[in-house]
Amino acid sequence: MSQSFRQRDILEIARADGRVRVEDLVTRFGVSAQTIRRDLTELAESGWLERVHGGAVLRSSVTNIGYEDRRGTNEAAKAAIADACSVAIPDGATLFLGIGTTTEAVAAKLLGHRELLVVTNNINVANILAANPECEIVLSGGRLRRLDGGLVGTLTTSVLEQFRFDVAVIGCSAIAEDGELLDFDFQEVGVSQSIIRRARATWLVADRSKFERSAPVRVGSLRDVDRFFTSAPLPEEVLRLCRDWGTEAHVVAPDGDAADRAAG
Repeated sequence: MSQSFRQRDILEIARADGRVRVEDLVTRFGVSAQTIRRDLTELAESGWLERVHGGAVLRSSVTNIGYEDRRGTNEAAKAAIADACSVAIPDGATLFLGIGTTTEAVAAKLLGHRELLVVTNNINVANILAANPECEIVLSGGRLRRLDGGLVGTLTTSVLEQFRFDVAVIGCSAIAEDGELLDFDFQEVGVSQSIIRRARATWLVADRSKFERSAPVRVGSLRDVDRFFTSAPLPEEVLRLCRDWGTEAHVVAPDGDAADRAAG
């Protein structure tokens, strides 16, 4: 993409402030919101920015974007993923739900399930499921990560090692072309790796944006995942790997219409 002068200025603002907002840029440049959104989309597609609700943030491979920005991004896709995932969870299951806005969306879809035991290291998940009287909730303990309500560290891992889960539902910050699952916080990675070992089945929930991002720490691989719920067709190489590894890839349209495609 050949950047316009306006797009170069937008990048400079993002580098200085860490993020840009559509309404601020409309005022600054005197153009329509549609024009600004198009600029931000083009900059995102070129790898310079990452779109969030109401604007964009500077893309980074070493730090995650803020929790509130993540929570407001790709909401329709996350809801569709959560619908598909929750339908597959049976009543009476022992379940782990990890850190992430998509796992929180799954929790919100479990309010009608019965006789669940949910273990989580996500305070937000516990608060959501507190509204379900048929759900027993166990918080793992550990160091509180105030930015997103996550509990991480060696205490978290030691508590989770005491359980055996029917299903573990996890997220990640990025997915590499070779199928590796990546994250930013090495302490969270240790928890996720422990969970994969303690679960009879591991399900990954991640929208299409995770293929457009990078992160520095390896969690595991799609080889370790039994089911992968996502919101758009997988890159051809990733789809081939899922087939080779027996990982079921369930692609669900954001409007709720299932486009399930099992790869395995």
